[in-house]
Amino acid sequence: MGEHAESSPTSSSKTSSEEEPKVSRRAPVDWRQTGGRVASVVASIVRWVGLIFAALLVIHVIFTVGSANPDNGIVSFVKSWADSLALGFSDLFTPSDAKLRVLVNYGIAAIFWLVVSGILAKVIRRVGGGS
Repeated sequence: MGEHAESSPTSSSKTSSEEEPKVSRRAPVDWRQTGGRVASVVASIVRWVGLIFAALLVIHVIFTVGSANPDNGIVSFVKSWADSLALGFSDLFTPSDAKLRVLVNYGIAAIFWLVVSGILAKVIRRVGGGS
């Protein structure tokens, strides 16, 4: 109740020019550290994307070598993604055995995605100042 009571004569004796303005100060932002965090997050995303791409390629190799049903929805979904992700590697080597061709070419494409995403992640971390 005392908070809402009428002000006492001592508190009203101050004029508005004597009152100190209440200024809230935020802590200074360390932009270098913030940039390092952002770079680290972006690098992690790049690394995960490369890992997912490589995993799709490896799953396609497993489906092909294991003679999975090509009419299955999952197998056709993985094959469509793998064909896109193989870039120029899908016909790099042309052995007579179709399973060996998929194993070698799509396997190289998977390794490519792992290596490239790893290098990109490292470059992003270094440029961004992350560790």
